[in-house]
Amino acid sequence: MALDTDLEAWLRLSLVEGIGAQTLRKLLLEFGTPAGVLTASQRSLAAVVPARLASVISAGGVDGEPLSAAATWLDNPANRIITLADSEYPQSLLQTADPPPLLYAKGRTELLNRPAFAIVGSRNATAQGMANAEAFATALGDAGMVIVSGMALGIDAAAHRGGLASRASTIAVVGTGLDSVYPARNRPLAHDIATGGLIISEFALGTPPLAGNFPRRNRLICGLARGVLVVEAAVSSGSLITARLAADQGREVFAIPGSIHSPLAKGCHALIKQGAKLVESAQDILEELGDTVTQAQKQTVKMADDDDLVLVHIGFEPVDLQSICTRSGLATAEVNAALTGLEIAGRIESLPGGRWQRIR
Repeated sequence: MALDTDLEAWLRLSLVEGIGAQTLRKLLLEFGTPAGVLTASQRSLAAVVPARLASVISAGGVDGEPLSAAATWLDNPANRIITLADSEYPQSLLQTADPPPLLYAKGRTELLNRPAFAIVGSRNATAQGMANAEAFATALGDAGMVIVSGMALGIDAAAHRGGLASRASTIAVVGTGLDSVYPARNRPLAHDIATGGLIISEFALGTPPLAGNFPRRNRLICGLARGVLVVEAAVSSGSLITARLAADQGREVFAIPGSIHSPLAKGCHALIKQGAKLVESAQDILEELGDTVTQAQKQTVKMADDDDLVLVHIGFEPVDLQSICTRSGLATAEVNAALTGLEIAGRIESLPGGRWQRIR
């Protein structure tokens, strides 16, 4: 597909080597829009960024293969690139100190602005730890909280499975480009999340699993969430980084205690000593979150109501998206969300040409 002019400007700028999130936000603050940055004089740019970057930007930024790769990736209707200027950009990230200018997204982008809760923990988790993570995720998801995690092995994967089994679903925040899956063992899980939930990354297509990217993605996990639960973690676990970031962002931090003899309990015990809330059940978290859960439950009820309304207006003959919107009176995003839920539930099927049909 051909790139939208505005999106192309965002990509030309953001893909320049050496322009990170902070530099890009500084340029936008000075020149207003990506197009404004790209048309600024080299001299004015050099007053904001190093001369090398000013030269590349004034020459039009990145061109060629990176733009073609993005355009090809966007040919898949499940794929999106969301910028700071888009209404779909998660409002919770705008309240953080370091929001990414672009988010690459695969799946249900409407989940980005629903109440969410993060569950993280050890990659080398015990069977009981993974069972706990999955059970907590399902219970919190059924209460309306979208479950956020990092799609790592162990606790993260279990949390995503629990979220997918719930009413609210799950968001995976990854540390690579979305044209690859890391770790490879999670490929089936990634497919399930892309179908029924959402995968996002701030990293450009083609970005490999670099060690430094994973701590950066942790700030997005807690930035999207109203709170963070650490299920199992050693004292050196990256999950403790997420918990500290959550506390710094004003999010609630929870931890499940364990045996004093277990290395995977020591990180949770350290968090509890530092003020994290000890939890024994999902109800402990729901009671602590209070109004957030009430809001999430209201949204979950509305989602169910929208599903029913959309289903009423889908007959056993094929019908297109615009017709469903017209008949139901719902916005396109609301109808798309309902269609996804109804298809996962096996109540409708998608047909060629962007049409839908009710299953008898």
